[in-house]
Amino acid sequence: MVYSAKIRLSNEIKNKSNQISIFTENLNADLKLYCMEEKKIIQYKGELNLNGLIIPCYVLNDGTRVLSGRGMQEALKMVDDNKTTSGHRIVRYLNQKTLSPFISKYLSSDHFSPVLCYEGGKKINGYKAEVLADICDVFLQARKEIDLSPRQLIIAEQCEILMRAFARVGITALVDEATGYQYERENDELQRILKAYISEELLPWQKRFPDIFYKELFRLNGWDYTVNGIKKRPGIIGKWTNTFIYEELPNGVLEELKKKTPKSESGNRTNRYHQLLTTDIGEPNLEKQINKVITLFQVSDNMKQFCDNFKKMKMRQIGQMELPFEFDENGRIKE
Repeated sequence: MVYSAKIRLSNEIKNKSNQISIFTENLNADLKLYCMEEKKIIQYKGELNLNGLIIPCYVLNDGTRVLSGRGMQEALKMVDDNKTTSGHRIVRYLNQKTLSPFISKYLSSDHFSPVLCYEGGKKINGYKAEVLADICDVFLQARKEIDLSPRQLIIAEQCEILMRAFARVGITALVDEATGYQYERENDELQRILKAYISEELLPWQKRFPDIFYKELFRLNGWDYTVNGIKKRPGIIGKWTNTFIYEELPNGVLEELKKKTPKSESGNRTNRYHQLLTTDIGEPNLEKQINKVITLFQVSDNMKQFCDNFKKMKMRQIGQMELPFEFDENGRIKE
């Protein structure tokens, strides 16, 4: 019995030891993950040129836009009397008592705190991009209401230059452009649009273009709306359908539809574009565009007049555009 008790005790100790070991491994993994999440890594970098004042800028792994602290200090001319710069000069200047009343409106005590970020093994002290405008606001407001020191006046002058530089464009947009991050944002936005418009599954075919669409199209070109007439014109009608209908959907949608509906050996599309549009967003917007075009068809006497009306509509929406078609003396498109 004693021997059995020893074995049971030994097994219990082993089990407890294993549990402790597993707990320790999980804890270490959690701590490692936590550290990885907390560490600010530079993913994109570039330089802002603000009226000739160059400031290095970054986009971090969490999407935070950051400006180099040293670059900001140089742009603001925050220097000692001996003209040397320091990595923490901004904090020292903002802690001056004369500026305290103008900083108090920024309720968060850490609003002007630096952001420590990493580029490989290199540490970089920076500040959130929007902080630059806030610093400029502090000095410019102080200049209006109190007597500043000679150095503070120089900084205020630099603030005015900087504020003019990004008065019309948000500082975030400037950072995104300088670092190249805007292209990833645009791609993310494109993916969001494509997901909204294009279904992941091919939907059953349903009639989306009413007969009146093709009947009016044939009338404008002086074609016979008969079986034989329709058979003679499939290629050009497809081109017009893309121009006046599918190209009016958000940018990237038509290209994605083409990718998802490859051509067969005979050169025809394996499916119709509209079979890939989502029922909640894609199809309603397609129908809306078809109805717009049908209305323009019906108020036009020929294809040239329709294209002129179509251009007028587009000019009101996005500015002037040219259509790649030529017309004969009857206002019909030349083939």
